Amino acid sequence: MSPDEERLLEKLRRIEALHANPGSDGEGEAAAKARDRIRERLEELRGKGVIEVRFSMPDHYSRRLLMALMRRYGLEPYRYSGQRYTTVMVSAPKKFLDEVFWPEFKEISEELTRYLDETTNRVIQKALDADTSEAAVRDEPPQLT
Repeated sequence: MSPDEERLLEKLRRIEALHANPGSDGEGEAAAKARDRIRERLEELRGKGVIEVRFSMPDHYSRRLLMALMRRYGLEPYRYSGQRYTTVMVSAPKKFLDEVFWPEFKEISEELTRYLDETTNRVIQKALDADTSEAAVRDEPPQLT
């Protein structure tokens, strides 16, 4: 595993620990207990009602991450026949989704996207010796009247 991947994994562990309702435990111990605390919180909220939510993911990386995070906490991702491949459904307590799951997903997704962008740019630059900057923005040509 590369040092970049190790740093990414450590960041993701810290994000999970942060969303697990951190207490006074040391950072290492908190990260180890994070998943259990999140699952306990989810179980507490299940008795207060569950809603069905539809997520539409813009890319397969986000979709994979979303489903993996759901499964990590014991939630079952699904979709109805006829729904797009990019659609992911879940039934869970609204408070859990709003206060724990979605904020954690967004933070992890941002870190993962940043990592994938950096890796993609580095590989393109090394393999193709090519410029990876964005395309220039030009004014549109005047229209004929």
